[in-house]
Amino acid sequence: MIIISPQLDDWGDKSANDTIALVEYFLDNYNIDKNKVYISGASGGGETLSRVLGKKPELFTSALFISSQWDGNLNVLANTKTPLYIVIGENDSYYGSTKAKNAYNNLYQIYKKQGMTDEEINKILVLDVKNHEYFTSQGMTDEHAGLELFAYDSNVMNWFFSK
Repeated sequence: MIIISPQLDDWGDKSANDTIALVEYFLDNYNIDKNKVYISGASGGGETLSRVLGKKPELFTSALFISSQWDGNLNVLANTKTPLYIVIGENDSYYGSTKAKNAYNNLYQIYKKQGMTDEEINKILVLDVKNHEYFTSQGMTDEHAGLELFAYDSNVMNWFFSK
């Protein structure tokens, strides 16, 4: 397993382009199964993930979008149908959950216009909005700070790595 963790230079196209270049470098220079390349991003990293998927979603097997807002091109993502799991707290203290819900709903509608059935969409697109008790029951009072809990959530991680 190779884990690449680029650091943000911005929350825009520079970091997205740098991430794409780094992933392409590894794919070109290392023996990597191209059917097992995953991307996740939380908070500012989620904004970068959305821009990456709005440019080169075909590089990835699936994506995990955590506690963030969507800034990327959903139409580009929809054309590849790269599986996407969106997870956020209902009352995320930094982003709220409305922008993540809107991204999900917009992508869902794009898929419907492409002729996909609800069943087909639900296999590749998930919106998982956690209630406040999810966080407090695990010792977190702030939902944005509690985004680290998702890495230990077997439902989230099993879906992400099963695609």
